[in-house]
Amino acid sequence: METMINLHIEQLPEGYYLATSSDVQGLVAQGRTIAETLEIARDVARRLIEAQTERNSKKILRPIENTFDLQVVVGC
Repeated sequence: METMINLHIEQLPEGYYLATSSDVQGLVAQGRTIAETLEIARDVARRLIEAQTERNSKKILRPIENTFDLQVVVGC
């Protein structure tokens, strides 16, 4: 099952990127690039959601709609 979460990405003074989410409690991921940070954040989110689902039988995240907008980072 796929769900949609919002991530907040910020660049740290050291040059790394940090991802957090108000949708998934405890999600914190850091990477050298935005792509790496997103990959790590997806893995962390998946593990946290699985753990939360094991503890609670109710779903806390919204399912993906038939259409949605997505911002994409493109390097030039």
